[in-house]
Amino acid sequence: METGRIDVSDLSGPFDLQSTLESGQTYLWERTDGEEYSDAVAHGGDAWYETVLPPTPDLTDRPTVVRARQTGGVDDGTVEWEAGGIPLVADGAVPDGAADARAPTEPVDGESILTHLLRLDDDLDAIYDATDHLPLLDRAYDRYRGMRLVRDPPFPCLISFICSAQMRVSRIFGMQNALREHYGTPVAVGERTLHAYPTPEALAARTEDELRDLSLGYRAPYVQRTAEMVASGEARPEDAIGLPYEEARDYMTEFVGVGDKVADCVLLFSLGYLQAIPLDTWIQTAIGDYFPDCEGGNYAETSRAIRERLGADLPADGDPFGKGGVDAYAGYAQTYVFFHLRTDGE
Repeated sequence: METGRIDVSDLSGPFDLQSTLESGQTYLWERTDGEEYSDAVAHGGDAWYETVLPPTPDLTDRPTVVRARQTGGVDDGTVEWEAGGIPLVADGAVPDGAADARAPTEPVDGESILTHLLRLDDDLDAIYDATDHLPLLDRAYDRYRGMRLVRDPPFPCLISFICSAQMRVSRIFGMQNALREHYGTPVAVGERTLHAYPTPEALAARTEDELRDLSLGYRAPYVQRTAEMVASGEARPEDAIGLPYEEARDYMTEFVGVGDKVADCVLLFSLGYLQAIPLDTWIQTAIGDYFPDCEGGNYAETSRAIRERLGADLPADGDPFGKGGVDAYAGYAQTYVFFHLRTDGE
C-alpha cells in the first residue's frame, strides 16, 4: 500500500481522529487494537483505524483499503495514512472467498480519499466562529475540539443507521462487523483479513432468518428489503443529493425501516446536508433541558426550531447542503452536543 502523512497545521482548523471516528456518527471504521468505543472520553488517541471504501465516484473505481492514525495534538499533530486499491479479477469482479482474498496493491490517491471521508476540507475554525456561542455548545466544542463530521459511503451508512434503532453504539458496531465478516469481500492486509461492507446485491440475497442470526432482530427484514430496493434500482440514497433539505429527508423515508431520525443521520453523515439534526434521545434531552422553546410538537417543527437555534447565522444562498442560512452547520453543533452529553459531559 502507498503511505503518506497530513500535517494538521495545514488544515483549516483543528482535527481529532479518535473523536471523529468514535462519536457514534460512523460504524464503518475498525480500530486495529479492537478497543473502539471502550474509552469513556474518546479524544486524543493514537490508534490505527481502517476501512474498506467501496467504489466511489471521483475517488476510486475499486474497493480500497484506507488506514489512518494520528500522533501529536489537534492543532499541530500528524495524520499518517496507508491506502491501496484491490485488484479486480478478469471479469471485473472482486474476490468472493477468504481463500481468494487479494491484497490492496493498486495505487490510489490516499490523501484525497482521507480528506473526503473525514471532511478535512471543512474550515472548522470558520464553523466554530459562525455558530452561536451558547454555553452548552461552547463546552462541547472545548471538550472535543477537532472532531469533524464524516462522509461515509451512502449504502453502508444507510444500513448501519437502520440497525441503530434502540441500540448502544458498541452493539451497532458489532452488527456492522458481523455483516462485513459474513457477506463482505475479503481483503488480505498483511497477515490479517479485512472485509469490505456487503454490496446491496449481497444483502438483498440474504433471508430474514440469516440476518436475524447476526443479531439484527426486528431490523433484519428492513435491511433485506432496503438492500433489495437499492440493488434493483428502485431507490438509491444518492438520489436525495441536490434536493432541498426537507424534501431529501422525505425521500430517504421511502427506504424500509427509515424514519425521520435515521433519514437525518444519512443526510448528515453521508450525503452532505450539514444542517440536518437527528432528533435522537440525547438531542431531545438537550431540547427539554436547554432549549424548551424549540419543542414544536412534531418532528418537522422541532427540527426547524432547533436547527435555527444551533445553526450558523450565515447569509442564505439557496444551497441545500447547509452552507448558508440560519441553520447552516447545525449538524456540526448537534454532533458535538450529542457526544458531549452521551459521555457524561454535563
